Parts: sequence; structure tokens; C-alpha cells
Amino acid sequence: MSDAAPTYEGGCHCGRVHFRVTADLSRVTYCNCSICTKKGFLHLIVAPDQFELLRGKDALTTYRFNTGVAQHTFCSTCGIHPFYVPRSDPDKIDVNVRCLDGVDIGALTISQFDGKNWEHAMSGRVPWR
Repeated sequence: MSDAAPTYEGGCHCGRVHFRVTADLSRVTYCNCSICTKKGFLHLIVAPDQFELLRGKDALTTYRFNTGVAQHTFCSTCGIHPFYVPRSDPDKIDVNVRCLDGVDIGALTISQFDGKNWEHAMSGRVPWR
């Protein structure tokens, strides 16, 4: 039996952006902050060596707000947000689990993070760490 994490592929709606990620889905997190709620983002934060952008770098647009640390990337054609660089871990990639091919979201155990109160929540137990 292998302890290696599974590999998933995913991307945006139109297919211009496509990526591969190697990680288990035991640390998927829902955040109630304003942008994550509106995007419907389900977080899976991984190290850069677990993520590979297969195509579409030229199709990505970046949005920054508030502190400007988070780099919210989205496809400039279809508007889907498949991954980004998170404020909490700017040295990592945050993959939107909803953009992974073949994943049954209903079968996952999803942790909650109080992003509405980000500073306070980051000082406590952070589900993905």
C-alpha cells in the first residue's frame, strides 16, 4: 500500500486554465469571508511543488484588495477562480476544490474557517495547518 497522496487535475470552466495538484482532500476548508463566500471557494492549500499549472498562464488575471497580499487569480475568459496565492500562506497555492475533476464535494469532510474575523481566526486553530 502506498502512502502517496493522490493526484487530481482541474481547471476553469472554458478549459483555458488547467492544472495538476497532488494532495489528499482531508484538509478542505470553507471560509465565510466576503470574497470566498461570493466565489464559492473551497480551499486546499498546498506547497508549490504539489501544484503544476499545465496551461493557461496567459489567460489568468489577478485581483488584489485590502492588504494586497493575496493574489486572487481567475480565468480572463470564463471568470472562474481555480486557484490563488492566499494571504494566510503567501508561499503556497490555494486550490479551489470545486475546480478539481471528478471530486464528489458531498463526500468530503469540510472544516470551517471564520474569515469574517480573519485576524482573530488566524490566532487560533487554523484547519489547514
